[in-house]
Amino acid sequence: MIGNYFLVIILIVTVWYGIMPIAGAYFSRYRWRQFRNRFNELRSSTLLDYRRYRQPGDENNNNIFCFTGGIESITDGRTLWVRGENLTIPVSLEKTKCYLLPLHEGTEPEKPEQIRWNQVSTLTEGVKVFIGGQIQTQNNRLSFGSTRENPLMVIFYNCPDDKLPYEIIYGARTNNEYWNSFTPISLIIGALALIYIAGSLLGRTAHYLTVIIALISIFIPILPILPPGILFTALYRRLSWNSKKIKAGWDLARFGILKNIPHPAVYRYNIKAYMTEAAAWLSLLLGIFVNVIFIFLLLYQFNVISF
Repeated sequence: MIGNYFLVIILIVTVWYGIMPIAGAYFSRYRWRQFRNRFNELRSSTLLDYRRYRQPGDENNNNIFCFTGGIESITDGRTLWVRGENLTIPVSLEKTKCYLLPLHEGTEPEKPEQIRWNQVSTLTEGVKVFIGGQIQTQNNRLSFGSTRENPLMVIFYNCPDDKLPYEIIYGARTNNEYWNSFTPISLIIGALALIYIAGSLLGRTAHYLTVIIALISIFIPILPILPPGILFTALYRRLSWNSKKIKAGWDLARFGILKNIPHPAVYRYNIKAYMTEAAAWLSLLLGIFVNVIFIFLLLYQFNVISF
């Protein structure tokens, strides 16, 4: 019976502290990969100017364009007017994914922040905008708008135009994927399940060790930041950050944003990145293992448990 409870605890920890957050991380990674690929596709599309605006179908059968300018105004709460060098064009924000590229004080760009289209009205006039997508006719006027086949991308930024591709691609690579929308819910469910097991067995002498293991398992998510395992966690953070930087470099090279990089070197970026990421996760697991052993040694030292 005791062995069965141990298996249940291991299963809870594995599923809710491991599998679910990691699944969320891979979903987040997939979503940002789609974002990077879509941005690169749109930035490489035809640049919209006044001549092409007058006859968009002549040179671009799909009417897919990119456009940069500054916010001029917002009308009816969902139409953004963007002023370029020689053209002002409306953009339908409804059902459009909008992103804000944060200002960064250091040398590393930050992850683009997705915002709701109805939050755009809080931005000030003149903020620079990148728009990529399909031109369509709305209210007898050509404007940018989202379709299921060609979702519109709108990115607000405050950096030089020539640095925008670097800032977007790099920032979209170096985010913390493990902490995602799945993670808080998953950790709470796992903790509640372990509390239930510990509470249901509390007071039963035969399950004394099981209760202790369940209580220790509740705090597994914070074990990496406790000594002595925190040394491995520091190594994990360093290796993980290096892995993301290498992957960002790989993206920048394969998208042609970084020039003069030999073709074989582009793929060496990716191999090195995954090897570094594997070493990072091994360091994190070692840190957790060290802290678990350390906690059991402390409990043994104070005669809380015996082997």
